[in-house]
Amino acid sequence: MKKQAKRIVSLVLAFAMLALCALTFASCGEKDYVYVTIADEKGNIVVAYEKVYPKELTADAALSAAHEKFYEGGSDGYASAESSYGLSLTKLWGVENGGSYGYYVNNVSPSSLADAVAVGYHIYAFVYTDLETFGDKYSYFNVTTGETLRGATFELWLNYLDYDENWNIVKKEATGATITINGKETEYVTDENGIVLMKFSEAGEYVISAKGKNVTLTPPIAIITVE
Repeated sequence: MKKQAKRIVSLVLAFAMLALCALTFASCGEKDYVYVTIADEKGNIVVAYEKVYPKELTADAALSAAHEKFYEGGSDGYASAESSYGLSLTKLWGVENGGSYGYYVNNVSPSSLADAVAVGYHIYAFVYTDLETFGDKYSYFNVTTGETLRGATFELWLNYLDYDENWNIVKKEATGATITINGKETEYVTDENGIVLMKFSEAGEYVISAKGKNVTLTPPIAIITVE
């Protein structure tokens, strides 16, 4: 009888430990996260597809979290406020220029910074470099992350968003754009279809971007891991 009682107690304790472990795992597991990229007023990528853990899943909270983590002045480098267009940017990466900013979520322009995002989404925000005609065009590669082998050919497609005669957003190929690797210009240039074929001789992680030839592009980003 005592053996049976001990066995029952042991089973109860075992189940209690399992429940505690499950509860602990759930409470201590990875928080909700998104990825953030920010380009400054000079067209430089200052936050390159970094994972952040915002207090809530909105573009506003994600950008605020990115400044707290990466901007030298922390949250002082970022601000937003309600406007006739909804919650809007008023300061980005320390720059206050009267509202000349842009932001996209997974390459789509949302209606407001307060719009909800999902775990794993990519928020890209930038300061306009052209404050006269505001001709900066949001650009992006066909992939944000990728893997390849040393010496293998890796293909990227570069597009940008523009407006047609009726102010509808249209996607265009970014032709003749110079590819940069880790911030340095290379001899790689996109062809007439916005495509570039690249090879890497050394293993590592590379930040790929581009500079437009006939149009001012926001710096696109692709994080490529070479093995």
